Amino acid sequence: MSRSRNIHRRGVRTRRQAEGFTLLELVFAVAIAAVISMLAMSQFSDYAERSRVATAKADISVISIDIQRYRNDHGKLPGSLADVGRGGYLDPWKNPYHYADVTGPGGKGKARKDKKFNPLNSDFDLFSAGKDGVFHNQVSHKDSLDDVIRARDGSFIDVAEKF
Repeated sequence: MSRSRNIHRRGVRTRRQAEGFTLLELVFAVAIAAVISMLAMSQFSDYAERSRVATAKADISVISIDIQRYRNDHGKLPGSLADVGRGGYLDPWKNPYHYADVTGPGGKGKARKDKKFNPLNSDFDLFSAGKDGVFHNQVSHKDSLDDVIRARDGSFIDVAEKF
């Protein structure tokens, strides 16, 4: 009889062990959850950045229309974005938009240039300095690749890296 009790006790002991998770199983589950969350965060941050770029492109299009409307009404380009009611307007990265009239005296010196040092626009430059908030006069410079620019007199509005 004592032998049958030992067998019964062993059976109870193994049932109790089978009811819980081992430490190794928990470590694997946590590792898998961590990998999945890292992938999700990466996808979310990429989506958020693409959304900011799209917002900056739309803002630049609208501001360009405001500037052209000002030129039609006053016969000249505005001196600053404040003249068209966009003085304190910030890009999606909380930096101000940059504007320069390149038609006046000394305007060509203020114009941003492509990799061959040709001006991007013949009327005015309008751009966001992008995620890093840093820009260079030449848009092919590494500091300017994330800038959202207006080029070819408005026929191109996108990230400088794509220009």
